[in-house]
Amino acid sequence: MRRRDFIKGIAGSATTWPLAARAQQQPTPVVGFMHLGSSEAFSAHLEFLRQGLKENGYLEGKNVAIEYRWAGGQPGRLPELATDLVRQKVDVIAALGGTNSVLAAKAATTTIPIVFLTGADPVKLKFVNSLNRPEANVTGIANIFEDLGAKDIGLLHELIPDAKGVGFLVNTENPNASQQIKDLQEAARSLRLELEPFRAKNERELQEAFDNVAERALGAMLVGADPYFGSNVNQIVRLAADHRIPTVYYRREFTNAGGLMSYGTSTSEAWRQVGVYIARILKGAKPGDLPVMQSTKFELVINLKTAKALGLEIPPQLLARADEVIE
Repeated sequence: MRRRDFIKGIAGSATTWPLAARAQQQPTPVVGFMHLGSSEAFSAHLEFLRQGLKENGYLEGKNVAIEYRWAGGQPGRLPELATDLVRQKVDVIAALGGTNSVLAAKAATTTIPIVFLTGADPVKLKFVNSLNRPEANVTGIANIFEDLGAKDIGLLHELIPDAKGVGFLVNTENPNASQQIKDLQEAARSLRLELEPFRAKNERELQEAFDNVAERALGAMLVGADPYFGSNVNQIVRLAADHRIPTVYYRREFTNAGGLMSYGTSTSEAWRQVGVYIARILKGAKPGDLPVMQSTKFELVINLKTAKALGLEIPPQLLARADEVIE
């Protein structure tokens, strides 16, 4: 080897060694993901979270890793899952699937950043001190479904003006259940409707709830926002169809699966925003400095095929306001 080539080789190695050393000093960041539901029910939603990460330079399996923890619909497992993620020393925790998931994450750590997705008011639940300045280690996305209750009741009344009673499907294991019932009963009274809650937290109780609504000949059903119901979309839609009960849901996934009508925020956009916030934190942003994002995109979806099967004619003014009509 000529002396000049040898010196160039040494110089080249000298420049690559520090780069290799720096790469070794920067391990792949790890996102801890915990959810009350199951991977089968929410696999499609995960793609939107990954999209939010990708838009901000993070690709799972390449420069970011995700540790998944699913509670399978069992709230009692959430504290254990949160503690496990803390033991794994993840860089940020995504706490999704309802209030219980966020509470478990908050109880497990006061230092690891937490990004939540909730359908309730995060200030009322004391997740954060304020929407604009969350402070501490928690921030996230608020799909405030509870505030849509009056709107849902109004839609039902508009759809079936002769109905005197409405059933309300609620999960009593949801910490927001009592407030949901109270708010909806007030909204129903303003329209001279009787709202009767039916509680369900498992498959048997779901069946019983729809059996009771049909037996009492209530005019319609409203499904409350809850992660367990979101994990059992097809079953709930089937029960409504089998009992021929006009039902309004809080997410378009129900209407896509054959439900009559839904009104709520865009779930896909909310999950994408969770990915965006995770990416911003991985890049150095403090969760306490990231304002809680509130949903701004709302969707009214009507399934005309289901309406026809139920013998319902959708009022023209309601169809005109729909963001999407499934025929």
